[in-house]
Amino acid sequence: MTHARLFEIIKNKRSFLCVGLDSEIEKLPPSLMHEADPVFEFNRRIIDATSSYAVAYKPNVAFYECNGAAGWKTLEKTVRYIKENYPDIFVIADAKRGDIGNTSKMYAKALLENLPFDAVTVAPYMGEDSVSPFLSYTGKWVVLLALTSNKGADDFQYHNEDGIRLFERVLTVSQKWGTVNNMMYVVGATRAEMLKGIRKIVPDHFLLVPGIGAQGGSLEEVVKFGMNNKCGLLVNSSRGIIFADSSENFDKVAAEKACEIQTEMEGYLKDRNLV
Repeated sequence: MTHARLFEIIKNKRSFLCVGLDSEIEKLPPSLMHEADPVFEFNRRIIDATSSYAVAYKPNVAFYECNGAAGWKTLEKTVRYIKENYPDIFVIADAKRGDIGNTSKMYAKALLENLPFDAVTVAPYMGEDSVSPFLSYTGKWVVLLALTSNKGADDFQYHNEDGIRLFERVLTVSQKWGTVNNMMYVVGATRAEMLKGIRKIVPDHFLLVPGIGAQGGSLEEVVKFGMNNKCGLLVNSSRGIIFADSSENFDKVAAEKACEIQTEMEGYLKDRNLV
């Protein structure tokens, strides 16, 4: 999927919503526990309920890997279900991989070749040779960690050397590795005010912005500081949608929550004359 195609989907759906499928089995509605694969059944119903409002889904691989081979099978079924039923939806493996070149090559093969993900989140700490294997797949994307919203981000990401903070160096140097058609960046919504400066460094790239909803990030501020003339945003909400309700009607409530966010997003897109 190209940058232009992703923007076209955003315009068609009047949305830049990414739904995070962080499907912890302990949080699933009790009514699903009789299913042979309750996590997949939960995901399937969430996907069917929210697909009209979402342009992307983002399963966090950790919530599947923790269940061993069965969890990996659930992840595979989930991704293939999306691609078979909603082929235009962008699917991100939130895996935060990144290792020496030959190891990254195997990670990339697992997530971008053996599974039909469109993108994978990658940690940049080990440099270009740890990222380039993921960029070798035509039509696939790297979502590079730039500035996260967790408390520990302060430990390294804001380290300042010669007036350049570490996350700014990541943004500047990594642009030599990929293009706007195969690389986007993670920037946490709870640090939305930083998006203004980030846009000066990467004006045209897409930004994946987690943290609205349950984590307290403001969609209005993300748009104010981060939206560009091709939208340039995928804004993720996970718990605020998928775990909004634990009754048998959890999927209907998830659809309502996704619709609320999509409606707000449509307003911002209209304000910018992007739809």
